[in-house]
Amino acid sequence: MVVTNDDELFQRLACFRTHAITREEGLLENASHGPWYYEQIDLGWNYRITDIQCALGSSQVEKLSTIVNERREIAARYDQLLADLPVTCPWQHPDVNSAWHLYVIRIDQPGRSRREVFEKLRAAGVGVQVHYIPVHLQPYYRRLGFKPGDYPVAESYYESAISLPIFPGLHIEDQVTAVKTLRTILND
Repeated sequence: MVVTNDDELFQRLACFRTHAITREEGLLENASHGPWYYEQIDLGWNYRITDIQCALGSSQVEKLSTIVNERREIAARYDQLLADLPVTCPWQHPDVNSAWHLYVIRIDQPGRSRREVFEKLRAAGVGVQVHYIPVHLQPYYRRLGFKPGDYPVAESYYESAISLPIFPGLHIEDQVTAVKTLRTILND
C-alpha cells in the first residue's frame, strides 16, 4: 500500500502498479483504436493486490491507531528498561511520532561483537533480528562496483545493530525478560 498526498505521484504509481498500462486519453501517444484501446507508457509490473489482501488491509486500517499506540508503549518501555545499559536506543525527533515498525539498538561495548550478543539472545529464546544489511554490500551492487568501505557509517551501524522484538501483543513480561537477558549477556 502506498499513501501519498501528491497527485502527480499518485497518478504515476497507479499506472506503475498495472504494467504502466493506461486508457486515459491525455496520456496516450496515439489515437485510440476504440474503447478497448490501451498503451503501455512505461515499464511497470503487476502490483495490484487481491480482494483478500484488500479486505485484510481494510480490517488492519481500522485497528491502526490501537496497533501504533501499543508499539509506542513498547518502545517507551524499552527506552526505560535499557537506559543504564551500554546500548544506543533509537532516537526520534521531538516533532515526530514514530509508528515503531522496528526497535533497533546498537551495542556500544568495545570488544563485544554483535554476533555474540545476537546468538546468546537467540539461544535464550529472545526473537532478535538484524535489519538491514547495507545495500552496497549485496551481490547485485557489488557487481556494479560498490565495495566494502564505500559507506563506512552504514557499515559501522550494521556491525552493531540488533532489532529487539516489537509487535502488538508483546507481553510486558517477555519484554522485561528480553532486557534482563541482554543485561546478563552484556555484564558477562
